[in-house]
Amino acid sequence: MPNINDFKSKLRGGGARANQFRVTMPFPGFASVGGETEDMSFLCSSTSLPGMTIGEVAIPFRGRELYVAGDRTFATWTTTILNDTDFKIRNAYERWLNGINNMSDNEGLVNPSDYQVDAFVDQLDRNGNVIKSYTFRGMFPTTLDDIALDYGTNNAVETFTATHRYQYFETNTTT
Repeated sequence: MPNINDFKSKLRGGGARANQFRVTMPFPGFASVGGETEDMSFLCSSTSLPGMTIGEVAIPFRGRELYVAGDRTFATWTTTILNDTDFKIRNAYERWLNGINNMSDNEGLVNPSDYQVDAFVDQLDRNGNVIKSYTFRGMFPTTLDDIALDYGTNNAVETFTATHRYQYFETNTTT
């Protein structure tokens, strides 16, 4: 019968910690004024490792259904960012979204390679070493959430959320 020592031996490194991560977001040249990529690695306060779903196809056969694997789909990717007083990352996102679809005339970039980037999330161990890495290929923002302002909020740093769509992801364990 397993005991606590057996369990401890299986939980290598004390387990992966949800607060040990780094996001690298290389903003497109037209959206960037410089420094956002480094700032994002410090100011991204939460995100997630990507999820995915393999659909199923039901094939009818004599009153029963045979299920086979369908196409893979990827969930959107969300980041929550601490806002600095320069609004550097917020401004970069606003320029990025405006480049995709301009607010004043509804025009924008039409070549995906002009507005899509590859973004990265690294899961770190407690010593800052990368233990798992993800690369989001062909990523771009789809939503930039509001920043709530409130007289009753004391001692809090503003945050905002950005939601992204990407084509697919790769990890350091897949090719």
